[in-house]
Amino acid sequence: MTPNETPAPPGRRPRLRGGFLHADLCIIGAGSGGLSVAAGAVQMGASVVLIEKHLMGGDCLNTGCVPSKALLAAAHAAQSSRDARRFGVELQEPVVDFAKVGAHLRGVIAAIAPHDSVERFEALGVTVIQAPARFTGPAEVEAGGQRIQARRFVVATGSSAAVPPVPGLAETPFLTNETVFDLAELPGHLLVMGGGPIGIEMAQAFRRLGSAVTVIEQKAILPRDEPEAVELLRGMLKREGITLHEGAQITRVRPGVEVTLADGSSITGTHLLVAAGRKPGVDGLGLDKAGVETTPKGITVDARLRSSNKRIYAIGDVAGGPQFTHVAGYHAGILIRNVLFGLPAKVDYAALPWVTYADPELAHVGLTEADARAAGHPVAVLTQALDGNDRAQAERNTEGLAKIILGKGGRILGATILAPHAGEMIGLWGLAIQSKLKIGAVAQMMAPYPTLSEISKRAAGSYYTPSLFSARTRFFVGLVQRFLP
Repeated sequence: MTPNETPAPPGRRPRLRGGFLHADLCIIGAGSGGLSVAAGAVQMGASVVLIEKHLMGGDCLNTGCVPSKALLAAAHAAQSSRDARRFGVELQEPVVDFAKVGAHLRGVIAAIAPHDSVERFEALGVTVIQAPARFTGPAEVEAGGQRIQARRFVVATGSSAAVPPVPGLAETPFLTNETVFDLAELPGHLLVMGGGPIGIEMAQAFRRLGSAVTVIEQKAILPRDEPEAVELLRGMLKREGITLHEGAQITRVRPGVEVTLADGSSITGTHLLVAAGRKPGVDGLGLDKAGVETTPKGITVDARLRSSNKRIYAIGDVAGGPQFTHVAGYHAGILIRNVLFGLPAKVDYAALPWVTYADPELAHVGLTEADARAAGHPVAVLTQALDGNDRAQAERNTEGLAKIILGKGGRILGATILAPHAGEMIGLWGLAIQSKLKIGAVAQMMAPYPTLSEISKRAAGSYYTPSLFSARTRFFVGLVQRFLP
């Protein structure tokens, strides 16, 4: 139990009957989504079996969000000393003790782990089985020598790093998000295969900690984000000393580590990090015996997260949709409404946010400009540069922007912010999209001064600039002034 958690009576325990453990809900996977469902369901009165074959907390706690953000925090601390001269403070080049950085990562994981532990969930009333699970039929699962029957099943097995079929890669030692945080020594030259969010975050982190870093991306880095924001971030990454090879195809990997590109050139490093996408965790589950349809993206689900077997649901990465921890948590809420209360709750990604935790952060929610135009919306675009923000000027962090996408009548469809702490600011726009607000709602809000969040208000206000300062407005104001006492 966490310090601020309100204790609840333990939920009903599953019962052993006829050789089967019977429960209202059987959850496979104790990552973010599975844990959220288990904790919510058992405290609402359902009997729950939770099965996890590896580590409680899943990828997010052990090899994903938590250690990566802890590493980024260490990298930011190192970079802050380099940037101090901007303020007239001269500091020496930081000395990075990578062993202590690793201890910091492990300490953060250890601090959070009790919240996700077997002990906590057993205390809540969940029956936890630590073993691989597999379906043996459409309504039963076997795990750790026990057979489980349940009213509903939830597959929440997440995803793992995809390894592309590049010749020589299988014979070459390489890192993924599951192993990179176990490094005992700082890489001399880290080659990063993939320029998505994971690749870019790790590239900047290791560069700031002292590694030489080369990113190799077969398309363009961060292809899902607004190109204007990516272009600014690209320039900042290059100025920090990161080498970017975009539009580059790796044709062979050799131990050493040496990668050969399609143009015949080669790059040699000391370590290779594969960050080339994710694959759903469906192997070994026996989904075919349960009548559950899958594709290479994962389990096929409807808007209520039901699989082709209506007693079996899938949430999080394995459900074939957006692969973010917060989506798994959102799925958990949708599922609980469906399974526990019988409500026809459906997923809606109109206000889906995501953040690339580079420095500055690149945050987005809703539709990009390209998506909005492809969907046939009459698009209006508002752009506000960060250098017009007084707080950004005071902190000498002026490279960035806010880009807002509007539809008919000024309805907010999407937003992108590139700025320090952009992930903390994007929530305003997500709420606006979810609430179907128009731009005037943000333009009229009172923002504290001086804050970076003022960029949102100024961007919204720019929507009215052409009409406010038009000849028609000047004529009207002049007319009113003639009649006012």
